[in-house]
Amino acid sequence: MFTKAFRVKSNTVIKGSDRRKLKVDVSTAFPLLSESELSEVVPNKEEINVVKVYAHKGDAITLYVLHKNPLFFELEKRLYPTVYMLWQYPNVLPSFATWAPVIQKIAGGADLMLPGVVVPSCGLPEVRQGECCVVKVVGNEAPMAVGIAAMSTAEMSSAGMKGRGVSVLHTFMDNLWAYGDKSCPALISDAETTGGEVLNRDENNEEGEGGEEQETNVGELSDCPNGQGVDQETEKACAEVEGLRLTKCESENKNEEEEEVNLDEQISPQDEMDALLLQCFLHALKSKVKKSELPLLTSSFLRNHMFPCCPNGKQLDIKKSSYKKLSKFLQTMQQQHRVVRVKELTKGVESLVEVDWKNPLCPVVFVDAAPHVEEVQMTEDGEKTYHPPEITILYSVSARVEPLFREANKRKGTVLQPGEVRAIITEYVKANELVDENNKNYVHINPILCDCLLEKSEYHEVSILKWDDLFSRTLSKMQECSQFVIAGQQPIMKKGHIEPIDITVASRGSNKKVTLIKNLEMYGLDPIDVSAALQHRVQASAVLHPVPGTKDKVLVQIQGNQIQQVGNLLLDRYHIPRKYIQGLEKAQKGKKK
Repeated sequence: MFTKAFRVKSNTVIKGSDRRKLKVDVSTAFPLLSESELSEVVPNKEEINVVKVYAHKGDAITLYVLHKNPLFFELEKRLYPTVYMLWQYPNVLPSFATWAPVIQKIAGGADLMLPGVVVPSCGLPEVRQGECCVVKVVGNEAPMAVGIAAMSTAEMSSAGMKGRGVSVLHTFMDNLWAYGDKSCPALISDAETTGGEVLNRDENNEEGEGGEEQETNVGELSDCPNGQGVDQETEKACAEVEGLRLTKCESENKNEEEEEVNLDEQISPQDEMDALLLQCFLHALKSKVKKSELPLLTSSFLRNHMFPCCPNGKQLDIKKSSYKKLSKFLQTMQQQHRVVRVKELTKGVESLVEVDWKNPLCPVVFVDAAPHVEEVQMTEDGEKTYHPPEITILYSVSARVEPLFREANKRKGTVLQPGEVRAIITEYVKANELVDENNKNYVHINPILCDCLLEKSEYHEVSILKWDDLFSRTLSKMQECSQFVIAGQQPIMKKGHIEPIDITVASRGSNKKVTLIKNLEMYGLDPIDVSAALQHRVQASAVLHPVPGTKDKVLVQIQGNQIQQVGNLLLDRYHIPRKYIQGLEKAQKGKKK
C-alpha cells in the first residue's frame, strides 16, 4: 500500500475529544497494551498530529504522528500499527517468522506466502481470517511488516502451508516508514524461532504475487540444520536487512556530495545577470543612443535600446541582478564610472541627459554580439514603425492542480498553452480509465480530480463531469499568464490579468477637464511619442507625470475630454485591439442636430 509515494491532504493537531477517542480505539485494537504503555503511545499532553493522505491507488488514509514518527494508520475505519510503534511493543500482535530474502520481496510489494513461513517448535500463532498480524525475521523479534491474515491458522494447516498467508499493508523501508525519522529496528533476540524449523512443502508451489520467487528462496534455506547452522543464517538475515538501510543511506550521501560539488562549480546567477546588464548598457550607449535623442527617458532607454542589445539565448532581467532596479544601476554608472548623467526633468521621472562616449568603459563591449530580436524598422520620415504586440494567453501550473500534471513531468510554475493543458488532461483521464463506459462525453471523478477541481461543497455531490467542464475547471484553477511579443524587444511574460491601457477623465480646477492615459509601456508604446501625436491631432498641451507607486511608468495628461481622439489614435494608428483599451465607453457622444 505504501510502496509508492502518497499525497498529503492535510496535517492538523489532534483535538481533545479526538485524542480520547483515539485512546479508546487503540485500547480496543491492541488489548495486550497495559495502561502505562497506552499512556506512552497516546500521551495526554504531548502533541499528536492527524495527517490525512491519499495512497497511490486513491485510498483515503489517516496517520497519527507522535514525535515526528507515524505510530498508527487508519484505513476504512480500522486502526493498524506502524513499525515504529511495534518496535517499542513487539508482542502486541500475533507474528509470523520468515527469512530475510523473503522480507526483501515483501518490501517490494509482495504478500507473505505460506511456504516462506518458518514454523517454531510451539507451532503457528492462533489467528482468525482478517485479523491484524505482523511479520518478523528469523532470530529477531522486531516486526518488519504489518498485514492481515489471509486465512485462519486451521485453514493454513489444512491447506498444507500453501497459498497466501498474510496480505501485507506496510513494511520497513516503505514510504510510510520514510515519513518518520527513518530509524532502523533494534536486534531483539527470539529463542523460539531460532530453534524452529521450516515445514516441508511441495515442489509445486502456489502461484500468486511474489509467491514463486519467495518459495524458491525459502527452499534454499530449508536445508540448514538446527543449531549452529540456523544461527549463521540468522546473523546473515539480520545483516541483509541492515544492508537495505545502509545501501540507501550511502546512495543518498553520494548524491548529496555530487550536488554540493556541482553547486560549488556554478557561477552565481546574480553575477551573471550583473555582467549581462553592464554588457547591454554599454552596447546600447555605443551603438544605439544618439546625441540628438538626449534627454532620453530611462524607461525608454531600457525598453528601446538595452533590450535589443541582449545576446541570443539570454534574457535581461534587472530584478535578478544585484541592483534590482534600473535607477540604482544608472546611479552606480553615474557616481562610480561617470559614464552617464541622470536627472529628474519632471518630478519622479528620470532621464538620461548626458553620455560620455569617450569614457574608457564604452569601448569595452562586444559590439559584434547579435541582438536576440530584429531591429526596429524606420519610416521614410525617420519615425519608428510601430507594430502592435502579439499577446498570447498561457497558463501556469499551480500548487492546486500540480498532481494532475505530475505524470507528464510538469511541475509547479511550468507555463503551458491551452492546447497542451487539454492534451495532458486527456492523457491523464485515459491512463486512469476514468471515461464513462456508457457515455463517452462524461468523466468519472477520482480522489485527485476531486481535490484539484471541486469545491468542498461539491465533494459528496459531484462524481462525474463533462469533458468541457473538466477542461474549464482545470484552466480556472491554474495561474493565467500573458506573453507579450513586441518588435525590437525580448518576449515579456506577465502573470495574472492583463492590464489594459486605461483612459480616464479627471477634473482640474474650476470645471476644467483633462484626459489621463496609463499603461502605454506594457504595449510597447513610448509615452513621449503618444503625447506628441495627440498634441498634433487635438492641438492641446500634453505633459507626462509619474504613475504613483511606480518608478519607471508614466502617464500622459492632455487638456480636455479627448477620450474619442485617444481611442481613434490607439485603434487606427497603433492597431491596439479594442479589448485591451479601457474607458472608450466614456467618450462624448455627438450632439443631436
